[in-house]
Amino acid sequence: MLQQEKKTDFNSIIGFALIGIVLFWFLNNQAGIEETQLQTTTEEVASSDETVSSAVSDATVASGSFESDSVVSVHLQEAYGAFANAAAKEDLSEKFYLENDLVKVELAAKGARVTSVFLKEYQTYDSLPLNLLREDSSRFNLTFWSQNRRLQTSDFVFETTESKFGDKQVLSMRLNVQEGKYLEFAYALEPNSYKVDYTVNLVGLDGLIQSQTPLELDWAVNIPRQELNRDNEAMNTSAYYFVDGEIDDLSATSDDSERVLDPDWIAFKSQYFSTVLSAKELSKEIELSTEAHPGSDRYLKTISASANLNYEGGSHSYAMEWYFVPNHVKTLKSYGIGLEGLVPLGWSIIGWINKYVVITIFNAFENWGFGYGMIILMMALLIKMALFPFTYKSYTSMAKMRVLKPQIDAINEKYEDKMKRQQETMALYKQTGVSPLGGCIPMLFQMPILFALFRFFPASIELRQQGFLWANDLSTYDSILDLGFNIPFYGDHVSLFTLLMTVTTVLQMKYSNSMSASNAQMPQMKYMIYFMPVIFLGVMNNYAAALSYYYFLANLITFGQQKIIERMTDDSALLAKMEEKKQKDPVKGKSKFQARLENMMKAQQEAKKRK
Repeated sequence: MLQQEKKTDFNSIIGFALIGIVLFWFLNNQAGIEETQLQTTTEEVASSDETVSSAVSDATVASGSFESDSVVSVHLQEAYGAFANAAAKEDLSEKFYLENDLVKVELAAKGARVTSVFLKEYQTYDSLPLNLLREDSSRFNLTFWSQNRRLQTSDFVFETTESKFGDKQVLSMRLNVQEGKYLEFAYALEPNSYKVDYTVNLVGLDGLIQSQTPLELDWAVNIPRQELNRDNEAMNTSAYYFVDGEIDDLSATSDDSERVLDPDWIAFKSQYFSTVLSAKELSKEIELSTEAHPGSDRYLKTISASANLNYEGGSHSYAMEWYFVPNHVKTLKSYGIGLEGLVPLGWSIIGWINKYVVITIFNAFENWGFGYGMIILMMALLIKMALFPFTYKSYTSMAKMRVLKPQIDAINEKYEDKMKRQQETMALYKQTGVSPLGGCIPMLFQMPILFALFRFFPASIELRQQGFLWANDLSTYDSILDLGFNIPFYGDHVSLFTLLMTVTTVLQMKYSNSMSASNAQMPQMKYMIYFMPVIFLGVMNNYAAALSYYYFLANLITFGQQKIIERMTDDSALLAKMEEKKQKDPVKGKSKFQARLENMMKAQQEAKKRK
């Protein structure tokens, strides 16, 4: 019995062992099968990916019909409809160029748009090539509707053909749809010109582009910094437009937007350069906007424009013109469409003086080949000579007040009543033929010229990067010392021409006041000697060195003229002549000025009594 039980246990052990061996074999074999299946699946996926990749590649390089069974072509056909063939073209980042002696225009095959514009005769403040716009910070796009799809030219790669017609370079950039059906952007540049002719041609696209639906034009540029004084450049950067023979602009001091009706052209203008789009066929309404970038050292503002091209169907052409120009009055005027208004010469009489007097003188000296430092000196001499009669009249009027000072002091001592003092003083002036305002009125005639020059010098691109003495660039400030910190209202540097102008202004004003009796009548005037120059010191420290240099020269010339007049004037003879007039022309009544002054004094006294 025991032997039988041992045999049974031994058989059980053998059975379990066999079962274990079979189970181990089964599991191991199953793992191999799964591994084989996994490998097979991976190979199939890889093979599928290669097929898709091949389909993408085939669809991308295809220039004819699409493979109907390609996943990518189906996707393109769904997204672009009739324009799917054009959408499949590969973007090779191709660039094409229009170039002459003045400008080099770069265009990209993707979107058929201008991506860079280099003005060859100019550089940035840090001596880099001057580029009006950059590919990564600008856009120009035409949006249209096709088969209920909203499409944009920026999504397509255009086929480009270069050619020449005489001296004119031409780029034809086409978005081919089918044989004889295409959207074309054509660019043309002539020698010695900043103008690029630009034409949009729709050929054979009737039914492919929806008619009665306008083409939407979208243009935006981040205006790059070009000048040393960034803040001043930003203050002169904005969007401009020309309507009914007059130029207008958006605010340069804050973000702004405006709907402009039927403009002849629109411009994105910085301090010394502009990009202009002239298009008579744009819609009657264009949306312009500006947005400042105060924290950016690279860009000044974003300027945007959106408009419509009315499309009635069939083949149609839209003729436009690009102007990539320096803001140079003579150059802008040569195009005959009012671009010279981009140079801010001032309004009304200020602008008139600049256009017909200052610029004429400036150009004449420039044509003679003088350096700009010498040109400004000769302008100062010529203008001060022309204004000499006013200076002489002002000085002689102050001299009369000076020689009458003893008599005026006697009147002040004799009468305590202010009204009586004023009456007697005015009577003395009338008897001797002296006008209290005689020294100021001649100055008023000189003010328009001073204001005109205040606008002219900072706006003159001719002075840009032109050096004189220690000033490297007369169009911006002439720093001789960088402070390393900012002083409110003054700045972070010291401009020497501004200091010289301020010192000579104080000296010239002190001398003028010493030649008159105004301080005796108005003691507060002595503070103006210092107040006004300090104001100008803060304002002019960041302005064009040419302007401070001119005012410095004008002060020196005025001082010299006053010294000459002083030597020509004999106080004793002048007083004798005034006394003679006093005897011949006794007072017969009050002048209108005297009467108004007395009425004002009476009103003041009555107001004090009521208090």
